[in-house]
Amino acid sequence: MEYEVAYKEAVDSLSREGILEPKLDARLLLEFVCGTDRNTLLVHPDRELSKEEEEEFLSLLAQRAQHIPLQYLTGVQEFMGLEFQVNPHVLIPRQDTEILVEEVLLYLRDGMRLLDLCTGSGCILISLLYYRNSCQGVGVDLSPEALQVARANGERILSQRKDGDRSLIFLESDLFSKVEGEFDVLVSNPPYIQNQVVDTLMPEVKDHEPRMALAGGEDGLDFYRKIVEESPKYLKKGGMLFFEIGSQQGEAVAALMKQQGYLEVQIKKDYAGLDRVVYGTRPFC
Repeated sequence: MEYEVAYKEAVDSLSREGILEPKLDARLLLEFVCGTDRNTLLVHPDRELSKEEEEEFLSLLAQRAQHIPLQYLTGVQEFMGLEFQVNPHVLIPRQDTEILVEEVLLYLRDGMRLLDLCTGSGCILISLLYYRNSCQGVGVDLSPEALQVARANGERILSQRKDGDRSLIFLESDLFSKVEGEFDVLVSNPPYIQNQVVDTLMPEVKDHEPRMALAGGEDGLDFYRKIVEESPKYLKKGGMLFFEIGSQQGEAVAALMKQQGYLEVQIKKDYAGLDRVVYGTRPFC
């Protein structure tokens, strides 16, 4: 089968199954299998796929047609300019979450100690450690399978730093239950979708991403309440708490933080103009 023929047939197949971006997904799957880049379709459309490439491509295409996320098929997702391994045990890192990381980086200083609750793939914590020097990070998740992914990501990505700084541990814990010590920064992208809404999401999400990382209770705020309530025990005076939030949760989460005594509580919007991050400072007294 020729490269362009494989691409066009894949686009048709994915379109019939209602995949949102059939052209992009067909091209990325083809490039993944063949080890090519986006120029190949234009410059070498008559390139012949080997038998092995064709079989693998058709297998992955059939799975994508069943709405299995592309990232779970390729096993990777780019986030903050870094490549993270992903599988069905972790949420796929999303561009919206980069807003959270970028906001934390504005306040994070070299040598600080960070706690990341509901770490999943570790993309938030690892990115923060990668772009700052000599910080210490603790990533917490209840899923041992997710932590296995996070540890692999941390080892691989942080080893790319020239200084080899790897001051990072991952801990299996139900939020703070096994956490010890105090931190300068606490960051979390917790489950925040209302329980009844999860089953209305697109198939790629509701049928394939881990439900325990999505459902945040009847109003979506269960994890925010728990974290805000317990956070003063683990956050240094003057330390900062950062959350990613759902687009309709800004005022509610900000109110929870203010009730707990947090100061200078701010709501940060994403590039679409929707509320995406809430953060504030623990008082010094």
